[in-house]
Amino acid sequence: MANYSIKELEHLSGIKAHTLRIWEQRYQLLAPKRTATNIRYYDDTDLKNLLNVALLYQEGYKISRIAKLPPDQVASEVLKVTEADLGQDQFMSQLIIAMVELDEGLFERVLSRAVLQLGFPASVKQVIYPFLTKIGLLWQTGNITPAHEHFISQLIRQKMLVAIDGQRLSHTSDAPKVLLYLPEGELHELSLLYSHFQFRAMGYRTLYLGQHLPLQDLIVAAQQFSPQYICSAYTTAPIRDEVETYMHQMLDQLPTVRLLLSGYILQPFKENLPQRVTYFETLESFERWLSQDSMVPA
Repeated sequence: MANYSIKELEHLSGIKAHTLRIWEQRYQLLAPKRTATNIRYYDDTDLKNLLNVALLYQEGYKISRIAKLPPDQVASEVLKVTEADLGQDQFMSQLIIAMVELDEGLFERVLSRAVLQLGFPASVKQVIYPFLTKIGLLWQTGNITPAHEHFISQLIRQKMLVAIDGQRLSHTSDAPKVLLYLPEGELHELSLLYSHFQFRAMGYRTLYLGQHLPLQDLIVAAQQFSPQYICSAYTTAPIRDEVETYMHQMLDQLPTVRLLLSGYILQPFKENLPQRVTYFETLESFERWLSQDSMVPA
């Protein structure tokens, strides 16, 4: 069972720590534990209860009313709220509960509902990416394990694959080609899958090679496929000291290709990248390029 500080509860619930302390003192909505050194902390049950309370509070319920409800009634009220259209915060609160409890059914229902309510691109931008950013704190502080991370990633990955598989192929014979891959040692695939979805939606011809691809194998595939663009994300590989050499090796052997890259490893180099490299610092910058600067025929 994980231990959370009040600042972590603030980050995950969206309720200020000062307000949480008032709720704790006035309504006994939280029951902090103490370590042997008298440091206050909260557990998974506290987090789940708080997220449910926060959901009702954000829906206009008075905190004094919520505090009087027994736990089963709180759960019943939450169910009523989630039967209506949810907002971004409510979606993320439900996803966090599902993640903490490793509840695949709940996670799947919330993700499916987000996609049905918002559409796939909007659910990625408004729910999935903010959710991953929000729970980044839990990875940093060790409050979720690699099992939680794999659980989350695989379910989101499945949802993205279903969306890609459901697309109608609409590219023309002269549409530009894009090859998508991750370098050897790189396994963080979600952003690349979303890029694949977006390229196909815009009419590109795509070749998706996935994770952990050695450079020489990439070059062989690119020489055969002849793409105008190669798209990738560098978050853990190649290592920072080798990334410039890696890019130049690729560009030297593929003299007509343009690289479309994202990932924080490239941030220190973003002002001095080779001429045929375009770096996207945010999802929005990639989508702007895709809608304004791409070469897909009208």
